[in-house]
Amino acid sequence: MRLGVIDIGSNTVHLLVVDAHHGAAPIPATSHKMLLRLSEHVDDGGAIDESGAADLVRFVGECLEVAEEQGCEEILAFATSAIREAPNGDEVIARVRTETGVDLQVLEGVDEARLTFLAARRWVGWSAGNLLVIDIGGGSLELTLGDDEEPDVAKSLLLGAGRVTRELLPGNPPTAKEIKAARRAVRATLAKEIRPYAKAATPDSVVGTSKTMRSLARISGAAPRDDGPYVDRRLRLEDVRETISRIGGMTAKERTSLPGVSAARSHQILAGGIVAEAAMDLLGVEELAICPWALREGVLLRYLDLMS
Repeated sequence: MRLGVIDIGSNTVHLLVVDAHHGAAPIPATSHKMLLRLSEHVDDGGAIDESGAADLVRFVGECLEVAEEQGCEEILAFATSAIREAPNGDEVIARVRTETGVDLQVLEGVDEARLTFLAARRWVGWSAGNLLVIDIGGGSLELTLGDDEEPDVAKSLLLGAGRVTRELLPGNPPTAKEIKAARRAVRATLAKEIRPYAKAATPDSVVGTSKTMRSLARISGAAPRDDGPYVDRRLRLEDVRETISRIGGMTAKERTSLPGVSAARSHQILAGGIVAEAAMDLLGVEELAICPWALREGVLLRYLDLMS
């Protein structure tokens, strides 16, 4: 069956259309993405403002048109931290439902982590053994570990690349003092949550998912996206440190000259590197593999499992 998944994240609204059947890998048919930066459309109290809500409704309607043109039988729509944390999130969801007919499912942080883990497990397979997944989104960082399809340890931390940029790296470019303070703050937050991972069995395999990890790997020389999903792409801790040093003094515009860094994400790639460095270092990861599947695929796979 042909399914459409609408993913409303902190940065973008992304429609993925796939041909999917239980027991088979979802095959992408088309993708439609719109930059929204919903997390920046907030007032002083953290509520989503009128402009952000109106744009969201418009973008969701646009996704529905594309999905209809592509022959989708079902639409799955979900939102993550930007709506989850907004005081008026329920009102925004109700507005989307009233004006578009789409019923948004807001994922809790731990569910986001578990679904991303499911996607990564299905991609790497059972031979990966005890699997550690590091996922850096715009609003949150998800860390999961386990040897099954359901992780033994799953945490969602408020360390997304967009959030760290807004809260800790306001300069363009940030000063050396701001970068040092951001690294210290990220490490302090992460260190409080490390104990369950330290107590668990050592992972046999480690993967990184989502756009931030892919961009960091691309900056470090990994193959471009056009080479396809089956190319082996790796990211080393020493490469992340080198990238932080390299781009710390660049403006957001200057960073767009780097491979794999779009104008939409250039402002937050430094923060993403700082979060990746802290997570890899504190978890004892010297190198990880880039997994092309993440939350959207996890939502699809769970839906197909429930349909079977």
